[in-house]
Amino acid sequence: MDLRGKTVTVVGLGNSGQNAALLLHDLGAIVKVTDSGDTPSARNNTKILRDLGIEVEAGRHTEGFIKNSDLVVVSPGVETDSQVIGWAKSFRIPIIGEMELGFRFCKGRIIAITGTNGKSTVTTLVGEILKAGGRDAVVCGNIGNSLCGEISRIKDDTWVVLEVSSFQLETIKSFKPYIALILNITDDHMDRYNNFEEYFNEKLKIFSNQDERDILILNYDAENLRSLKDRADSKVILYSRLKNTNGAYVKSGKIYCVSGAATKEILFLGDIRLKGLHNIENVLAAVLIGTLVGVNEDSIRNTVRSFRGLAHRVETVDVVDGVEYIDDSKGTTVDSTYRALEACDRPVILIAGGKDKHSDYSFVLDIVKKKVKALVLIGEAQAAIKKALRPSVNTFGAKDMFDAVSIARSMAEKGWIVLLSPMCSSFDMFKDYKERGEAFKKAVFMIKSSSGKAKV
Repeated sequence: MDLRGKTVTVVGLGNSGQNAALLLHDLGAIVKVTDSGDTPSARNNTKILRDLGIEVEAGRHTEGFIKNSDLVVVSPGVETDSQVIGWAKSFRIPIIGEMELGFRFCKGRIIAITGTNGKSTVTTLVGEILKAGGRDAVVCGNIGNSLCGEISRIKDDTWVVLEVSSFQLETIKSFKPYIALILNITDDHMDRYNNFEEYFNEKLKIFSNQDERDILILNYDAENLRSLKDRADSKVILYSRLKNTNGAYVKSGKIYCVSGAATKEILFLGDIRLKGLHNIENVLAAVLIGTLVGVNEDSIRNTVRSFRGLAHRVETVDVVDGVEYIDDSKGTTVDSTYRALEACDRPVILIAGGKDKHSDYSFVLDIVKKKVKALVLIGEAQAAIKKALRPSVNTFGAKDMFDAVSIARSMAEKGWIVLLSPMCSSFDMFKDYKERGEAFKKAVFMIKSSSGKAKV
């Protein structure tokens, strides 16, 4: 793409939009940015861009602002059926996403990782495995800094470990990773998509442009992914904790990887510090990618042994009066909460709720019956979750996070677990899942420093 002198309008002023605008500016485009929000972050980004001479429309979108654009670049948070995108279509302006823009100027080889759950964990672990193995690796995408924000760092021999969301895949055209990994696809974002099939098909775009020179990695243990091998033009490699495959698998308590004609023993399951069966799957995927890239098994083993996981992802905060408090604020889907509960080996008081994504909360009903002693609900999804799970479990409402932790503490007995795993996004009460997790941690530290039990 030669964008010199072209008028390009970026929609959205978050991390993705700002980095897209800065990249376009460096490429010689005439850049304009429009954002309907008026947050401190948007105002700060507006100042940065205006100081560079970039025109910014803040607090609204207007039809005239994008009318004469040669290209529109969309941030992943902007829905494709929004009014501003409708205007661009009516003017027949080409539309791509921020990730697509970054891909077109990316010199390195891309490892694209998607899935409803686990993609941040796997993206981070793959990055650490590659770096420990002496590879130049850049970790970016949905996990933090956008691809456009890393383009200047990426060289021909760089491995780009890219976390990819369904929102980002909605607006790809030519995006083509060398390695594409799908971890799982379960119910999520039903507030954005009409049905599960629509969401599922957006995820599959991750390998839609691959050819026989590329690799698609699939989780054999996710039944709805197995048949995808017949829909791919790329080489398909499977991993499984249940069955020997052509990629990575578990046998006799060890992880093995197939490498050419050889099968390599990589590590014992006991070397994995992360909790839960789902994290065995995550490690299998990461180990497989490390092997494909050529990192030796000793380096992979040592990296996995030292990997403690991500903050706010089934993370033990503290033990107070014999009760373990676990922060799984990143558990924003019903399936992720199911997996977090699956990893708990003691009675649980579950704190859940947040912004309702119209998920099917009854999916966790059976495991809630088995493991959860009480359910404490926060946020706007309280009524929907209560309707799906009551009367199977005693349910209590809380006005904020401290109230929720206090209620949980009043009921928890020694040896139990208080688990924050919301099944929902955080935007009704918090800036993001990190802020929600920090609020949980702060509440735990406050009740630890206090004496006596809170009253329900």
